[in-house]
Amino acid sequence: MSDNKNYIPALKYDWLTRIYDPVLQLTMPERKFKSALINQMKIQANDKVLDFGCGSLTLSIMAAQKHREAEFHGVDIDEKILSIAKKKVVGVGITIQTKLYDGGRLPYPDSYFDKVMSSLVFHHLTLRQKYGALDEIMRVLKPSGTVNIADFGKPANVLQRTGFYAVQLLDGFETTQDSVKNVLPNAIRETGFLNADETGVFNTMVGTVRIFSGLKPNHSIL
Repeated sequence: MSDNKNYIPALKYDWLTRIYDPVLQLTMPERKFKSALINQMKIQANDKVLDFGCGSLTLSIMAAQKHREAEFHGVDIDEKILSIAKKKVVGVGITIQTKLYDGGRLPYPDSYFDKVMSSLVFHHLTLRQKYGALDEIMRVLKPSGTVNIADFGKPANVLQRTGFYAVQLLDGFETTQDSVKNVLPNAIRETGFLNADETGVFNTMVGTVRIFSGLKPNHSIL
């Protein structure tokens, strides 16, 4: 999972990165499903929260505005979108620490975060990369920490399946076919997370976004 050349930019092509936010707002109820993701996390004061594949930091900014006593971090493989993210953060007056990483080992120590969240990232990853990312998320989470993911899943109906072809044509069929097969909840379970549940479903113009959660075991009580 360490070869960042295998990673797809937010809208596949670098020159489209700057319009990523407007495209999301146009094609899906972005704030609605991201708000649902944030609400399910039950962020507490002084929690350390990682936004995996943070992109332009929309999710982190929304969470930080609601939970100002928590500490937020973002990590992404795309240097261009991180530069956009940093400008957004300055504009809203919120502190979110961001790091660029190579797609391999996350640049954080073991058991560092209370919660990890991710939005519209995993459909960009191959199956092997999905498992690698989940392994790393497991490593950086504290015992009893949670992973919370919003991403494309099995289309809810024929119309949703038809819309998702637009995503597949843009991002490639190799990675996005996993979304059609709804492999993510099983990958979360096989990585070792407990209570790997689907907690929400949102229909969009370009497919069905599903929300998942998982709990890192607390080995100290086993």
